[in-house]
Amino acid sequence: MTIVLLEALTFGLGRLADAARAEGHDLVLLTGDRSIYTHELSRCGERVRVVDIDTTDVAACERALRGVPDLAGLISSTDTWALPGADLAARLGLPGPAPDAVRVLRDKAAVRARLHEHGLSRSGPLDPNSAEAFPLVLKDSAGTSSRAVWLARSPAERDAALVQAAVTPLKGRLIAEPYFEGPLYSAETVTWQGETRLLGLLSRVMSPEPLRREEASGFPVAFPDTDHAALADWISRVLRAAGHQRGFAHTEFVLTATGPEVVEINARIGGALVGEALCRALGVNAYDSMVQIALDRRPGLLDGAAVGGTATGFVVVYPREAGVLEGWTGLDRLPHLPGNPEWYPTASPGDVLEHLADQRSGTGIVLAEGPTAELALHRAQAAAGGIIPVVRVGHRVDAAV
Repeated sequence: MTIVLLEALTFGLGRLADAARAEGHDLVLLTGDRSIYTHELSRCGERVRVVDIDTTDVAACERALRGVPDLAGLISSTDTWALPGADLAARLGLPGPAPDAVRVLRDKAAVRARLHEHGLSRSGPLDPNSAEAFPLVLKDSAGTSSRAVWLARSPAERDAALVQAAVTPLKGRLIAEPYFEGPLYSAETVTWQGETRLLGLLSRVMSPEPLRREEASGFPVAFPDTDHAALADWISRVLRAAGHQRGFAHTEFVLTATGPEVVEINARIGGALVGEALCRALGVNAYDSMVQIALDRRPGLLDGAAVGGTATGFVVVYPREAGVLEGWTGLDRLPHLPGNPEWYPTASPGDVLEHLADQRSGTGIVLAEGPTAELALHRAQAAAGGIIPVVRVGHRVDAAV
């Protein structure tokens, strides 16, 4: 039998291949750009079969899926392909989330309205022209990776943001939401038939305003027991109100002075190295549960009290200026540093790096281990501090484009 991926997150393919094999299934990846998975595919060998196809062409993907004679399940673990994946699963009679539920979860304004209706947010979507709206965030209703997000604390900043938004391609539509102030976290959860388990809380280190680019994370954050229990109850109510009924979720929230406020709900396992952090902290292959859900079975992570893992921290390495990536200096230091730091490249020499305001310009991630998320993050930051992307700048960037 075969499980098919409709695209995937940058990391985790190897773990998914192991999970599929444990169930006696092959793993096939449909992708429009296999270079995204260079690092993972270099480690997977023959465990993943890649089919090159235009994954924005849903009809072509359906034909390819119907050509798999022993197709058992379809996994669509990215935001961009969440709704096409749900629609395709429904057409093919495969297990999957309800397309209508996914449609709501991919609309940040619809989610905000639902949370406000259920008393789980102090505000619904905003009218950006209201004098009482500031500070606010203008964003793409279906955006990802911190793209197309503008913070405005005044009418002048709002107007400037609207000018930028007018020339920025959006996946959805431009919306306005409150700007919640406080530390940013994400709740990593798994849900089955409406029952949710909080697997852990991830810290998020952000760049200074106004960019709010994600810089680093640690997992699992050691909240006091009473606070952890309260957050577990809160996230269960949040996901229920938003209509999330099955699968992983990665919910970003700000811990404000008056309590948690959702920033966005991503109905998938966390990106970057969140999946790897889950595996190490829980001491199991978290992707086993992703495969089980794809096969319409209750995920093991919902019940097992996994123990014996290690905390991790990871830091994204960004260039200091735009240009063409030539490589990195400092990678040879990693084996000599504490925390067993590892390098996960997200870019390749020759890539053009031009979007310094969001995660698209990240060149790689350093992950380190520790007895706590705090110590692991300190070790990751120490290791990442010595890695410098080497970038060619100037007119040669234009030539590369």
